[in-house]
Amino acid sequence: MNSQLQSVELFAGAGGLGMGLCQSGFLPAKVVEWDRWCCDTIRENRRQDANPVTMWPEPIEGDVREVDFRLLEGKIDLVSGGPPCQPFSLGGKHRAHADHRDMWGEAVRVVRETKPPAFVFENVKGLTRASFATYLAYIVHQLTYPEMVRRFDEEWLSHLTRLEAHHTSGRETGLKYNVVSRVLNAADYGVPQRRERVVFVGFREDLGIEWSFPNATHSLDALLWDQFRSREYGDRHSARVINLTAPRLLSRALKLNERPATEAWRTVRDAMGELPDPQHQPVEAQRFFNHRYQPGARSYPGHTGSPLDLPAKTLKAGVHGVPGGENMLLRTDGSVRYFTVRESARLQTFPDNYRLHGSWTESMRQLGNAVPVELARVIGEGVARCLTKKS
Repeated sequence: MNSQLQSVELFAGAGGLGMGLCQSGFLPAKVVEWDRWCCDTIRENRRQDANPVTMWPEPIEGDVREVDFRLLEGKIDLVSGGPPCQPFSLGGKHRAHADHRDMWGEAVRVVRETKPPAFVFENVKGLTRASFATYLAYIVHQLTYPEMVRRFDEEWLSHLTRLEAHHTSGRETGLKYNVVSRVLNAADYGVPQRRERVVFVGFREDLGIEWSFPNATHSLDALLWDQFRSREYGDRHSARVINLTAPRLLSRALKLNERPATEAWRTVRDAMGELPDPQHQPVEAQRFFNHRYQPGARSYPGHTGSPLDLPAKTLKAGVHGVPGGENMLLRTDGSVRYFTVRESARLQTFPDNYRLHGSWTESMRQLGNAVPVELARVIGEGVARCLTKKS
C-alpha cells in the first residue's frame, strides 16, 4: 500500500462513483462488481489506459457476499459503493427489504470487517420516499453501529428495535460512525443532468471529524440569467436559445435582479460541445468512440426527451431495455433522437476516452445506473481533505 488514500469500491457498476473518488485521491485496493458487462467495461478501460481506471486492480467479478474483506482491516481509508437500488427505484416494484437484491447488509458488513475511517454510499432518491422512512432509518442505524449484527432469523424490524434501544441507551461501546445523508441534485455541482441521488457519508466517531455536504456550486437561476438576461449563453454557443418551456423560464428569469453568485447549470448543449450530429454527420461522428446514431426515437405525451438548452433529464437504465423518453434529445425544432452512448457518457461526466462495453442498450443501462463522475469527485474531495488532516 502506498501513501495515497486507499479504498474498497463495492457494486462498482460502470465505474462512475469509483472514478470520481479516485480523482479526489482514493485508490481502490479492491473493486467488486457482479455484472459481467460492467466488469468488461472496467477491464477494457484498464487495458486502454483510461485514467483513472488504469490504476485500479482487476475487478472481482462475482457476488460480494462471497468476498472476505477482513484482511483489509486497518488498511483502508474509505469504503464506497452504490448498493443495488432496484428495490427503491421509483420505477421498480418497491419491495425494499424483502427484495433479494437489497445489498445494504453487505455494505454494512464490509464496513464492519475493514473498520475504515470513512465511507460513502449512494442510492436513488426513491429510497427517501415516505413509504420507506422506517427502512431508511434502519439503514442509517446499521451504518452507525455496524457491529450490532442482525441475528439469525431476526426480522429487520426487531433488529431496528435493538439498534434504537442501543442508540438511546448512551452506551459508547464498539465501532460507531457519525452518519449524515442528503439528496443531492447533480446539476447543482456542474453535471449537465438533473439527477438526484441520496448520499450517505460516515466518519468513525473516534476521529472527531466535522463534515458537511458541499454547498451547491451551480444553479438554474444563473443559467436563466445567462440565457435570457445577459445573453452570454447564446453568444457562447453562437446560437439562438429556444426552450420549449421558455415562457415559464422566461418569467422566472425576469424576476431576477442580478446574476446569482453560483455558476450556471450546464446544459445538454454544453455537454455535447464539438460532437458532430451522428444522424446528419455520420462520417465525422465515427471519430468518437461510442458515438453512433440509434434510430427509432419518437415523441408522444409524457415522452418528450431532454431540451438542448437545459440539463438533461435523469438518464434511465430500465429493466427491459431503455425507456427512451428520458434518454432522447429534444431539438429546438421539436424533433427527437436518442442520445448516443458517447453523449450519454458526457451527460454523466465520464471522460471521452472511457469506453462502454456492449450494445447501445447495454451501454445505456450501465450509464443509467451510474453515479456522475463529477458529483463523486466533489464529495470525495471533501472527505479526503478531512482524512488527510487527521493523518
